[in-house]
Amino acid sequence: MQRLCDEVIALIIYELEDPTPLTLTCKRFLHVSRDPYVRAHYFLARYGHMEAMFWALGRGKILDEKVIDILFNSGAHVSRYLLQVAIHHFYRGNSPFIKTPWVRSIRPSVFSYFQKVAAEMFDNEVPVGKHDDDGSKFHAFLKDSRLPPHLRQKHWEEIRDLFQRFRDPLMSQLPIALAVEPRLLPYAEANGFRIDTKYRDFIFRKMFEKQSLNTVDRSEEIVSNVRELKRLDPRMFLSRTVAAEVCMESKTNESAYQALKTLDRSGGLLFPLPYSVRRTVIDAILLQLFVKSRSVMNQFTTNALRQLYSDFPTSDPTVRTVMLLTVFLFDGLLQPPLSTAKSKLQSLNLLPLTRQDLLVILTNPFIERPLTILDYAREEMGMSPKAIKELVHEVAVMCLGIGSKGKTLKKLTEYYGFKDFIAEAAVQRYTLSVADLPPLEDEQACAAYEAPLCPDYSNTKASRLGSNTGSTHQRAVNNPSNAGQLVTNEAPGPSSAAESPRENYDLHMEDAVEDDATSSADDDELGAIGQDTLSVMIRQDEMAPIRSRRRSYFYMYNNDIQAKLNYPAEFLQVGRWVRDTYPPESPIMAVFFTHAVINNNSTLLHLYLSTPGPNSPATRVPITLKHFKLLAHLGRAPNFCLYHEIELGAEFYFSEEDYLCKQSSVVETRQHGKHRAKVVKKETSPTTVSHPLCQADPCSSTPPRISRKRPRRSTAATVASYIIPDSDDEAIVESDDENAMVTLMTMQAKKRRVESNLQRWIKHLSALLTEEQRKYKEKRRRLEKITSPDDKLRVNKTEFHKSLTTHLRSLRKVDLDKRKQLYGPDAPEEDYSDDEDDEYRYQKSRSSKRRRSNPAS
Repeated sequence: MQRLCDEVIALIIYELEDPTPLTLTCKRFLHVSRDPYVRAHYFLARYGHMEAMFWALGRGKILDEKVIDILFNSGAHVSRYLLQVAIHHFYRGNSPFIKTPWVRSIRPSVFSYFQKVAAEMFDNEVPVGKHDDDGSKFHAFLKDSRLPPHLRQKHWEEIRDLFQRFRDPLMSQLPIALAVEPRLLPYAEANGFRIDTKYRDFIFRKMFEKQSLNTVDRSEEIVSNVRELKRLDPRMFLSRTVAAEVCMESKTNESAYQALKTLDRSGGLLFPLPYSVRRTVIDAILLQLFVKSRSVMNQFTTNALRQLYSDFPTSDPTVRTVMLLTVFLFDGLLQPPLSTAKSKLQSLNLLPLTRQDLLVILTNPFIERPLTILDYAREEMGMSPKAIKELVHEVAVMCLGIGSKGKTLKKLTEYYGFKDFIAEAAVQRYTLSVADLPPLEDEQACAAYEAPLCPDYSNTKASRLGSNTGSTHQRAVNNPSNAGQLVTNEAPGPSSAAESPRENYDLHMEDAVEDDATSSADDDELGAIGQDTLSVMIRQDEMAPIRSRRRSYFYMYNNDIQAKLNYPAEFLQVGRWVRDTYPPESPIMAVFFTHAVINNNSTLLHLYLSTPGPNSPATRVPITLKHFKLLAHLGRAPNFCLYHEIELGAEFYFSEEDYLCKQSSVVETRQHGKHRAKVVKKETSPTTVSHPLCQADPCSSTPPRISRKRPRRSTAATVASYIIPDSDDEAIVESDDENAMVTLMTMQAKKRRVESNLQRWIKHLSALLTEEQRKYKEKRRRLEKITSPDDKLRVNKTEFHKSLTTHLRSLRKVDLDKRKQLYGPDAPEEDYSDDEDDEYRYQKSRSSKRRRSNPAS
């Protein structure tokens, strides 16, 4: 290090954020660091010419006259605004935004020299009065831009001189200034400003922003600003994102909307506006923006869509669906007149309505008053009662697959009364088995699979994407005959029940993707189309903190995210309605419970397995082994409430067919009388012992032969007698016989192998765990063959495998505790399972075999 030249040591110093520790290690390093040339170029090398002087003024201890001269001569940028702020801060003036000592650490003589040299650069024209600095003038110019032109006090020529003569970059607020006056761009670039394309949408949003204090038509001003900015910088063009946001404010921001149409007519846009607006509505449906989002219920959105449809009419069926929704939502009125709906349809040129239109509207998630629409079909369209009944049946079948249509089904069943038809339709269309699930080898398909019924709205993915809702709705739009198969007594098989709706939806989405595949890569730079308004996006840009982007979630979640949800604000889940309408051991409840288990809908699972009240009937839906097999195929962990029900003594069933077939036998048993039921119950009781020896006479001369085995200590403790022998021999004999009877009953109860429900669950779940272990080992061996020996192989277990391993130990422990309560602490650890792997069994702590000496002895 001592043989290094001074230039190399200076380069080392330039790379250190704080070179003080290095300068204290050697006198030579300290001598090099005190060189004015090294000090000046330290700031130039680390912060650049634009910020070198600012950071140098904050290091007053190493700043002197020579360092200041070298910085000025080396091209360090000094603006008049920087000099004004430094003067205000040094003399305790108006500079509240500076929270550090900054220039106050400079010696007065050095600061006076800096003030003198900098003032000479601007011919001593440096106003230092309050609100006379260049920053205050710039903010006044931005504030006056919200006023009409004849009331503005600051003009753009004055701001131009600030950039041109006094070298003020003012970069922090410059994007807003470009939205007000694009002609400032070349002067700002001369001072080192480089505009980033990420500010492009923000600049154009501020151009089209509605000004509350300015009621004059600004369409010509907006058009001229857009053209001027595009002329100065070809990268600054109006994107489709901002154009769609302006279209969403077509009723409230008329100046911006008129300016957008003027730019389209004059060719100022990179895309035709009718195409953009048409794609706004079509993409809104295909991308689940309006048809599947709550914002369509907003009156503001409804007026904007009607305005767009009237200005740019189209015959696209999806656009027609959106416009029909804006009419039949009835603007939130509880009892809307039918004549109002007809007049709105005439004004939008949507008449005449067809049966397909009614089917699409009635199956929309946000239509919760179907009777009003059916009244319109009866009175205005002249539909017969038979046609309305067929339409209602088809709507009811399709609403089963839309999780938020519980209110619609409730009103239709109360008015038309076809609960049996809905139950039969649900069982025929949505019964699932392992064969209906994706192949076991396709892990991605199994992970992404969602059952058609009972979607989990608490899950972010399900609530934002709305796959179930979307599939049903698109099925109604494209192939309505599928929904009417049950009406024409053509019920599909169970395998096609869960796959056909999703296949139709996927085909529809693939067609939309193919239509958009013809666009070039440059078309993506035009921006994505959303449903947010211009004001909402400006508020998000201004309110989101710059230094903590990870907390921006709290700034835009409240109303903006809720408006994009795919279900109404106050809705009734179809699964909840089914639970309130049908008994717990009915076939439709079994189907909905299976779908809720697959989708892990905790809300419905806790509702289906809720504890009945003292006066209420049982409401628990039986759990079957089929549920665990379905989850094992998908590799998903069962919900905790399933294991909890098993611990509470849930009855074991292989599938729902067991208890559904058992209901008929129970009905037959009740018809023969109550006595037979009591006898059956007594025979199946594990605690009752029916043995002829139990009724033997204790005074008989030939006492029964109890057992040859020696009883355990616990049994011996129960038969111990403390009667003092005397002449009363008969009492001793009677006492011995009673104790022998208790011993006999206890030992026979231990020997009887009557499996409880918990033990049957443990047995079959253990077999299922063994199968999961076999699959895991096969997968590991298969991967080991294709993996090189040098690579470390890590094979993850499925979530079902992990969950079953953990909870099976708990179930075995609960079973052992119950047997100890029944038979005493010496109950044997019997195993009713076929699992041969001791790794996953619950084992109690073993007693120590080492002989220990008695400390008291």
